Amino acid sequence: CCMPGVACVPALLVCWSSAAFIISYVIAVLAGHVEPFVPYISDTGTKPPESGVFGFMINITALLASITMYIRYLLIEKQNESSHFVRSSCNMFTLCVGLMGCTGMGIVATFQELAVPSVHDIGALVAFGSGVVYITLQSIISYKSCPRWNTYFVCHIRMAISVISCIAFIPMIVFASKISMTKIDWTPGEKDYTYHFMSAICEWTVAFGFIFFFLTFIRDFQRFSLRISTEIHEE
Repeated sequence: CCMPGVACVPALLVCWSSAAFIISYVIAVLAGHVEPFVPYISDTGTKPPESGVFGFMINITALLASITMYIRYLLIEKQNESSHFVRSSCNMFTLCVGLMGCTGMGIVATFQELAVPSVHDIGALVAFGSGVVYITLQSIISYKSCPRWNTYFVCHIRMAISVISCIAFIPMIVFASKISMTKIDWTPGEKDYTYHFMSAICEWTVAFGFIFFFLTFIRDFQRFSLRISTEIHEE
């Protein structure tokens, strides 16, 4: 089988989340709701019909990400039984940070940008901020598990993605904070367009950084399987 173990979970997450971004973007552009050149991700899910597609698919993405993170937590716990390369409390903390990011994604999907901008922005900040912290902590844990459970090549890839995401996250927040209006139909040359453009580029960079990071989980998940045991007690 091409997807042994539970590798299908991160693979489905990567495919579904990529489709969520791309489908919403295509619908929004074809409907004329956003300019095709680097809109915010949230801009592509603000007006119907793309808002329904965006909300549904991002909520499923948050669920798949939560499942992936939990399986990753179990995998590290199992590996740690023989190797003792990380504290269990650190592994649990990393999981909690990741689940917090998934909660932020749910908020972003539920509260549209123009309908409830303050709640939407808080959700986006939690999603991206927690996501960056999560992948950074996972990169550090990966290095600690070398060379038995990970190759240094994979660790370098994960850390590179984490560093790029961290670097992009900071200007994303800085440029977004300088925008004085909330709108989705941006055109070049108008006030704050440069801030919007730079912030949007950083946002897409961080989002696809998450996708590529979870892509590196597939090989790890191939050698890990979950078994549900049932016990019948006779009286």
